[in-house]
Amino acid sequence: MKRKIIVALIGAGIVFGLVMALWPAPVPVSAVSAERNHFTEYVEEEGRTDLRDPYTMTAPIGGYLRRITLEVGDDVSAGDVLFELEAIPAPALDVRTREQAREAAGAARARMDAAEAELEARVSEARWAGKEYERGEALHEQGHISLAEMDRLGTERDRAVSAERAARNTLETASYEWRNAQAVLDIEEGRRAPEDAPVLRVRAPITGNVLARHRRDEGPVQAGEPLLELGDLSQLEVRVDVLSMDAVRVEEGMKVVLMRWGGDRDLAARVRRVEPSGFMRVSALGVEEQRVPVLVVLDAPREDWARLGKGYRVEARFILWEGDDVLQIPVSALFRHEDEWAVFVVEDSRAVRRRIEPGRRSGLWTQVLSGLEAGETVIIHPGDHIEDGVRVEVEMRPYR
Repeated sequence: MKRKIIVALIGAGIVFGLVMALWPAPVPVSAVSAERNHFTEYVEEEGRTDLRDPYTMTAPIGGYLRRITLEVGDDVSAGDVLFELEAIPAPALDVRTREQAREAAGAARARMDAAEAELEARVSEARWAGKEYERGEALHEQGHISLAEMDRLGTERDRAVSAERAARNTLETASYEWRNAQAVLDIEEGRRAPEDAPVLRVRAPITGNVLARHRRDEGPVQAGEPLLELGDLSQLEVRVDVLSMDAVRVEEGMKVVLMRWGGDRDLAARVRRVEPSGFMRVSALGVEEQRVPVLVVLDAPREDWARLGKGYRVEARFILWEGDDVLQIPVSALFRHEDEWAVFVVEDSRAVRRRIEPGRRSGLWTQVLSGLEAGETVIIHPGDHIEDGVRVEVEMRPYR
């Protein structure tokens, strides 16, 4: 009897050992507690600072630019002189052009001499014709010449006076030509306008800063050539190119938070405008994306972002919706089951599949509208080895 009892106990121990060896061990999982907390739905994109009203200062006319002393970053006030333009310097003459100019000056001088001689002859003729007319008048009064003869003498006098006037004009024209030819010779080596010559001073239209300097050294410029760029940095705004599917949810006046711009605190801002037209951009992965420019203005005090300038990188978070006391869980806890969303909840050390209704999403978190209660333990990253009713060994993860 004692031997039978010992054999039975040994057999029971073997069976128990086999059962325990074949019994499935609990599956290790990571889990979090469903919590009620502040929830924010947002869209994040990278942006660049820009100016709403930049001013590109160009040369209003062609001329010779004097050296620009302003440097990038300098402050300017409305009405300050930005740069000065003077007349283009006279070019130097080469050997052939110089000889041609001398010949042209000699020819002009000869024409002027000929015009002077012609004027002297016409003056003499006009004087003679005037005296003839005076003698004719005396004879006509005495009845020695007819009225027709008097008309002829008057016509000759008038013709001589007109010829004298024409000769004077010819001499004046010839003198202009000679002075013009002589002026070319006087500056045959080239000459710049004197310091006291009239100059065109272009003044600043606004109070702001010099953002760019396209030219510094003196030299010829063409009309419309850009020289300086001005802007008021206190009117800085941010341009963010948002995906078109997100842009339709962004509205004017919407709250924006600017982050990771280099300062020690985030900056409050708001949407000023969502532009009506988009454009295509190829991402770093080679994907074609339709994006829409969104313009954002800063509401934070100027001293908080005084070091920001044009073209600086920032990250913008558009607050689409936010609320307090919102039940939420990580997005990684969700999976699809029979065309519905579900999660695994831990009950009595077992995974229990439960259908839920998710709401808004915010980054790695999603809102839960129904199916869960605050404080329940939810498995995150459930794998294929997690099934309904399986025993689990839970490792709790921090909420955030």
